Amino acid sequence: MNIHVAIGPLVALIAGILILAVPRLLNYIVALYLIIIGIIGLFGVGGHL
Repeated sequence: MNIHVAIGPLVALIAGILILAVPRLLNYIVALYLIIIGIIGLFGVGGHL
């Protein structure tokens, strides 16, 4: 039995938990997410999230 986990929902889940635990992290989490999505979009690394 293989379990396939997409990275987008996994990152969203982890970010949501971190934001609930430490609300001050919201700015950093959003900024990192946008930077990573931007890099992936520019270079086409790994297809779509």
